[in-house]
Amino acid sequence: MRYNNSRILTMRKLTFYLLISFVLMLASCNTTVPEEKGYTPETPELKTDRLSPELLWQLGRIGSESVSPDQSNVLFSITNYKVEDNKGFKDWYVYNFSSKETLRITNTAENEGGAVWRPDGEKIGFLSDKSGSTQLWEMNVDGSERKQISFIEDGITGFVYSQEASQIVFTKQVKLGKSVNDLYPDLPKAKARLETDLMYRHWDTWHDYTFSHIFIADYNESGIHNALDIMDGEHFDSPTKPFGGTEDITWSPDGKILAYVCKKLTGMDYSFSTNSEIWFYYPESGKTENFTKGIMGYDMSPVFSPDGKQLAWESMERDGYESDQARLFIAEVESGTRTNLFENYVESAHSITWAVDGKTIYFVSDIQATDELFKIDVTTKNITRITNGIHNYKSVQLVKDKLLARKQSMSHPDELYLVDETTGKDEAITAINKPIFDQLSIGEVEKRWVKTTDGKDMLVWVILPPNFDATKKYPTLLYCQGGPQGTVSQFWSYRWNFQLMAANDYIIVAPNRRGLPGFGMEWLEQISKDYGGQNIQDYLSAIDDLAKEPYVDNTKLGAIGASYGGFSVFYLAGNHDKRFSAFVSHAGIFNFEQMYATTEEMWFVDWDLGGAYWDKENKVAQRSYSFSPHKYVQNWDTPILVIHGQNDYRIPFTQGMAAYNSAIMKGIPAEFLYYDEENHWVLKPQNGLLWHRTFFNWLDKWLK
Repeated sequence: MRYNNSRILTMRKLTFYLLISFVLMLASCNTTVPEEKGYTPETPELKTDRLSPELLWQLGRIGSESVSPDQSNVLFSITNYKVEDNKGFKDWYVYNFSSKETLRITNTAENEGGAVWRPDGEKIGFLSDKSGSTQLWEMNVDGSERKQISFIEDGITGFVYSQEASQIVFTKQVKLGKSVNDLYPDLPKAKARLETDLMYRHWDTWHDYTFSHIFIADYNESGIHNALDIMDGEHFDSPTKPFGGTEDITWSPDGKILAYVCKKLTGMDYSFSTNSEIWFYYPESGKTENFTKGIMGYDMSPVFSPDGKQLAWESMERDGYESDQARLFIAEVESGTRTNLFENYVESAHSITWAVDGKTIYFVSDIQATDELFKIDVTTKNITRITNGIHNYKSVQLVKDKLLARKQSMSHPDELYLVDETTGKDEAITAINKPIFDQLSIGEVEKRWVKTTDGKDMLVWVILPPNFDATKKYPTLLYCQGGPQGTVSQFWSYRWNFQLMAANDYIIVAPNRRGLPGFGMEWLEQISKDYGGQNIQDYLSAIDDLAKEPYVDNTKLGAIGASYGGFSVFYLAGNHDKRFSAFVSHAGIFNFEQMYATTEEMWFVDWDLGGAYWDKENKVAQRSYSFSPHKYVQNWDTPILVIHGQNDYRIPFTQGMAAYNSAIMKGIPAEFLYYDEENHWVLKPQNGLLWHRTFFNWLDKWLK
């Protein structure tokens, strides 16, 4: 038999290449790329007992807690920040109430979001972008058998199971508007916007011509099917922007009604109004109705009673007033008959939770500068205060005969607690930061009452340095709160952290000045249209009272604050009678006229300032504009640090730039810390560290 030599050579080459390919294939099969894990910092061995900015970013941040349907477990997240990577890693944990053991169920770099229990308790649903877009996934209670459930084009932003898990709601962005490139497709490289109305940007993002819509779909473990946009063609958002979440959406227990929050207004109407409504959608008929029609302020956080016959929600009365009392309302679902449960209560309700029998509602409310747990009888309207202490409870849920609550204070970040509703005593079930706090000395927090210039009693928190020595003199900081109607309760902040300031040997004075909740509506509302009035005098009353103490160095006083607190600092800079030696203003309002014309949520400035600056016949408004800090720059004489972010659309960064430029032109020592990727807040770890280093360097330079 004869063989062709060239053919033999070709066969040998082919065999060689096949062998190489096979070897490479085997090598590739045996080579696995390790999945990137989550991040949990090791507990550092501290060289000092003082809190530092670097240590602040090593603390785990707990949140998103939810009790399992059978009330045997609680699901919660812990976010740890890796400063060198400049990002956070969120992972999920399950705590068992019987065994008192905690199981970590995720350990990835994906930052799974929105994790909740499936109603049968057999699975946990969560959001993941592992597939390339954000989709619904599910896993077992121990974190095993992760499976992608949704395959929605462009991904989803949230989801809510129906009670029987036969249907599911998901939200996604739907494009309904047109960009300049859509209008002129022959100009694909044009980079511009063409605006014809207000609300073209909000908080920290420009409108992208999409709207958040709600979709209802059939659900089973194989996936979701037959998705229907129940807001088809509507130029509205649900959840509400910029901070709304799935708490804006809830199913009735029988799955026959979907309640959702939406402010069905656009453009200038949207920008001037706070009138969000609770809408009912009926899946069987496809009908939508306005359940809260006639209530003109915010209506938020709807929760059905266990039998589905009633709906509870937070309701504000006045359109345009974002800090109105959040009353606790209930209504009969069938008839729509409403009841204001807060007819005899002047504070606000948050974190509404029904008792199993539907006769009681639990809620959180700010009362005299602490956030406490309460319950109300829905028949008699009798309110019972459950807790009383130097703390803030931020949430409440039922766990059999106990309450699960997340608690914080000025001295400690969030942990989860079980609360006895009879005695009010609580027991910690998490202690994620205990190894660090066991090594720290924490400053004492004092509750002090100060007389104001109009004879009122004002609660002032005073935070002393660790190992405080009353025979020494300390530089002292007046803290000016933002909002303007934000609370100075027992909050823990990762930026305006009083214990961190105290650890740097400063005394902090944090007054509950006029305009803050927890002291009745008259106290809360006095600040509107009076920015440069009584609340400024309250600040001065607080610092003057402390300045009398022998341990306060009254030649080394500083004033600090952000947002409205930043305005307060700018205003005090021109009206402080040489009390202060240093100022720090973050994201402060400097020029009221420019603020009115450039902010996004017009309802805020229109209500608080009393109207437009060009309305010369409006005496209330004209008085408000007379308080604009830029009108007092001629009096500035004190070093000032100004901080602002490029993406701050609530108070545009040019406000901070104008203040800084004015100080420099007047020859006043000043610094301008400008972030080109931060908004009204500072969110990135390394930017946060830079914030604190600049903050303390500035204060130390002028007050030490």
